[in-house]
Amino acid sequence: MQRVLAMILAGGSGDRLSILSALRAKPAVPFAGRYRIIDFSLSNCVNSGIYNVAVLTQYNPRSLAQHIGIGRPWDLDRSDGGVTLLQPFQSRGRSGWYRGTADAIFQNLSFVQQQRLDQVLVLAGDHIYTMPYDNMVLWHRQKNADVTVGVVEVAQEESRRFGMLTMDESNRVSEFREKPRRSQSNLASMGIYVFNKDTLVQCLEENAGKGNGFDFGRDIIPAILDKHRVFGYRYYGYWRDVGTVESYWQASMDLVADLPSLNLYDPELPVRASFRHMSPAKMGGESRISQSLISSGCMINGEVMGSVLSPGVHVEAGARVVDSVIFDDTFVGRDTIVERSIVDKGVWLGPGCHVGYGDDFVPNREEPRYLNTGITLVGKKARIPAGTRIGRNCKVGPWVEMTDFSGDFVPSGDSVAPKTPRLFDL
Repeated sequence: MQRVLAMILAGGSGDRLSILSALRAKPAVPFAGRYRIIDFSLSNCVNSGIYNVAVLTQYNPRSLAQHIGIGRPWDLDRSDGGVTLLQPFQSRGRSGWYRGTADAIFQNLSFVQQQRLDQVLVLAGDHIYTMPYDNMVLWHRQKNADVTVGVVEVAQEESRRFGMLTMDESNRVSEFREKPRRSQSNLASMGIYVFNKDTLVQCLEENAGKGNGFDFGRDIIPAILDKHRVFGYRYYGYWRDVGTVESYWQASMDLVADLPSLNLYDPELPVRASFRHMSPAKMGGESRISQSLISSGCMINGEVMGSVLSPGVHVEAGARVVDSVIFDDTFVGRDTIVERSIVDKGVWLGPGCHVGYGDDFVPNREEPRYLNTGITLVGKKARIPAGTRIGRNCKVGPWVEMTDFSGDFVPSGDSVAPKTPRLFDL
């Protein structure tokens, strides 16, 4: 795999993740306690023997850049290859933000062209899966393909979320439609593409370079089906696009099953990350834990069921965390209940609170498309007053203070935002 370059698209804003991606890029969102979403793509690369990796960033890139650093956790701190962060830039005759997935790579074609390569592996940085890319690249070469698309089967009612395609008996792609309302096919693009280097350059110059299309799924792939040999590579393992609150929560819940579909413990395909050095997790005499992931530095004196806790979470006596995801350094006060919720970093939940309260599942009034399945979100560094009840599909914004609450009850579907804009929100 020495002549393969992996380019990870990690610049999306992730609007469908609501406040989880308000202050960070979507690939930087924590997952499974100790990881970030992008750790899966990076780990898949090095597990496949691909050590030449570029990460294309744009939206809120700081925490993502800090997390990746020089790539040491993934053995990508190399003078020959290694990891390179590529941001939008200005130069003579060109300026502006990336206008889509294909345009992001088009604006960095000089980086691609100056390297001795056979193939370019284009990856999305916001999917959860462990996959040997080397098998896909070898299959691409054996097929003498110009382009190969990673393909998984999905439920047909989910077709509007994906690029849907049709293949013939030889696995050659005959049709590709991006996020159709209806699809007769159940084959979805994984957002993984293997391009021959010359094919990639030609396709991008003819489309993104001439303003004819800036996105791989919407523009490039459908336009080249009659001009190039485009094949689909079927993948049968666990794969989740965690681009929505519901899909992120469900992927997290998948991890706490007795036999999880995603194996985080496979020594052949380890998921690597930049870890915080913390003391071991501690369970108090009153603690009760079942079907949960508990990270280092956690102190549990209450009850945790079917949940994922990131490093440094404290759960006080009498508290209950159920079917929830709690990010780093959050404090869950005595007798507080957190149910079917996602709580961001550094949140303080006062004693006697109830997050995810009641049976009213009215959608969130500000974001009815994204918050409508009963999951409540609490943003980074929010502080919740003691005794506050927060309903379903609620949204408590980042950096909310106790004085921002108008009472001790937030009805289902409501949102709480800082009354005074914070400097870091600008």
